[in-house]
Amino acid sequence: MAQIQLPEKKQEIIDTFAQKKGDTGSPEVQVALLTFKIQRLTNHLEENKKDNHSRRGLLKVIAKRRRILNYLQKLDEKRYKELIHKIGLKK
Repeated sequence: MAQIQLPEKKQEIIDTFAQKKGDTGSPEVQVALLTFKIQRLTNHLEENKKDNHSRRGLLKVIAKRRRILNYLQKLDEKRYKELIHKIGLKK
């Protein structure tokens, strides 16, 4: 079973969440990419429990995603709700 390489997976996420063609900076794309990164770091930390440097990086990424989500919620509640439903976040 071949694993999808990182750049292809990243491009797939960008294509899925982009607001228009060539969009890489919208809050939706940023949150989706950060969520992917969080999932990868979480899997890494399950195998490497003592890797505290990566754990700190994970916490920074989670905080950044939270800030972007707060911004999007203030900007447009409807887009925020659609995004968290699409990604599968709790709040």
